[in-house]
Amino acid sequence: MKDWQIAEEAEKTMVPISKIAADMGLKENEVIPMGSNLAKIDYIAAMERLKNAPSGKYIDVTAITPTPLGEGKTTTTIGLVEGLGKIGKKSIGAIRQPSGGPTFNIKGSAAGGGYAQCIPLAPFSIRLTGDIDSITNAHNLAMVALTARMQHERNYDDEKLAKRNLKRLDIDPNRVQLKWAIDFCAQALRNITIGKGGKMDGFEMESGFQITVSSEIMAILAVAKDLKDMRERMAKIVVAYDKKGNEVTTADLEVDGAMTAWMVDALNPNLLQTIEGQPVFVHAGPFANIAIGQSSIIADKLGVKLGEYLITESGFGADIGFEKFWDLKCRYSGMKPDAVVLVATIRALKMHGGGPKVRPGVPLDEVYTKENLELLEKGCENLIAHIETVKKSGVKPVVCINSFITDTENEIALIKKISEQNGALCAVSNHWEKGGEGAVELAETVVAACEEENNFKFLYELDMPLNERIELIAKEIYGADGVSYTPEAEEKLKAIEADPASKEMGTCMVKTHLSLSHDPNLKGRPKNWTLPIRDILTYKGAGFVVPVAGTIKLLPGTGSNPAFRGIDVDVETGKVKGLF
Repeated sequence: MKDWQIAEEAEKTMVPISKIAADMGLKENEVIPMGSNLAKIDYIAAMERLKNAPSGKYIDVTAITPTPLGEGKTTTTIGLVEGLGKIGKKSIGAIRQPSGGPTFNIKGSAAGGGYAQCIPLAPFSIRLTGDIDSITNAHNLAMVALTARMQHERNYDDEKLAKRNLKRLDIDPNRVQLKWAIDFCAQALRNITIGKGGKMDGFEMESGFQITVSSEIMAILAVAKDLKDMRERMAKIVVAYDKKGNEVTTADLEVDGAMTAWMVDALNPNLLQTIEGQPVFVHAGPFANIAIGQSSIIADKLGVKLGEYLITESGFGADIGFEKFWDLKCRYSGMKPDAVVLVATIRALKMHGGGPKVRPGVPLDEVYTKENLELLEKGCENLIAHIETVKKSGVKPVVCINSFITDTENEIALIKKISEQNGALCAVSNHWEKGGEGAVELAETVVAACEEENNFKFLYELDMPLNERIELIAKEIYGADGVSYTPEAEEKLKAIEADPASKEMGTCMVKTHLSLSHDPNLKGRPKNWTLPIRDILTYKGAGFVVPVAGTIKLLPGTGSNPAFRGIDVDVETGKVKGLF
């Protein structure tokens, strides 16, 4: 059966969400039902009651550098939750809500797969409880405020502005930082001209769109501790600069309060379940290559109070997803992981060893389905790089071999040997096919890793100059020889380093997820290369400086064979079919 068919069958015997909530220790007044199978959790009420409760173990799931098909981080996260349940542990998952972009494009949904899925699949994949819609609207409201203000300042003199209780901001149309937001992969909207028509049709200027999950507001949702924190962060978003080079913020536009109003309900985490009936929080969004790519701090803080083991997930490989979990999320939350799971597939390791290109929708070359120890061993250089990254945080890595039916005993033995030689524990998991039963070895290995010595420490301190931080990440995590800057990026670097506020801000790198480098074509563990920084963005609300490497876009494009071609609705039952 296909993933959506497995999910549809499992949904026939779903546990009512009220029982899931009660079994995990939530009170009735802390649960906000959104139908019989979904709920939001009143985190304020729950955290107030649970603030002095002991905390469970905290595990992050990350991966090696993936193929374009993905290597099963969410599937492994759900499988591990199920596997821990099989060995008698009270476990909870915390994953990210999928973006409409990949769901209706090449990648599909992000609910996991096989018998390690988060259900109900259709609501999870499409809209859920409206968090991403709220982010889209809050983000675009800032753009409405900005563009309307620019039109009014052009059309009215200072006296007329004063009558409307407005002060001239003198916004520079060439230094507008924000774009519009849409949660689809729509390459035609990357660069547009707005305001065409007469003087009442807006201010004409170049603009564009970014995908909603790359919005600074999504990052704020991921790192905010509570509503007060979110409200303060929302006021600091820099939307543009004036003609003297001063920041123009959402507070200057007096739109920050209204933006926060869109986000009040979105702060409450969503509660769903695994196919085997364990609780899963779904909160905040994906894309660690162009955003923070983490589930929310609120969901994680709640989860460790309610379970013995909280399994959270970071986007893409350890070079970007785990590095941001480590140096950003943990810094803001004050939480420290007890173990880190590094998902690897033999397919991906063979690709990194020099195997043929792996393309979505194209059958795999037979090299990926037949034993080839030489190719696999060479590809393990990529695995070793990620093991070393996790070890630099002071936390024990657990390599999870996400098993495929074509994997051979010799190939599995080779990965286990290399993992252990490089200081990691290793387990094989067959959760896709067997659910929790197939993840028992992984669960037992993670439990053991949580008992090992933990010397968690950040890669850098915030008082380190930005250029040194960027170089440290480039060299220590990506394996670059150094960093280069475009003139524009170098100018922004100097301005940011001269700003005292930058000493309080973390560094959220933007680069491809398909390589340790900035170039998606460089596989394995690239040597003798330089990381090119072409731009540096400032997310003062989220508290990030965002260096942009290579040619990566903040709005992906839709491919020639997108998933939406196979998605439909059964008009008799109203059920969505064809999601994957």
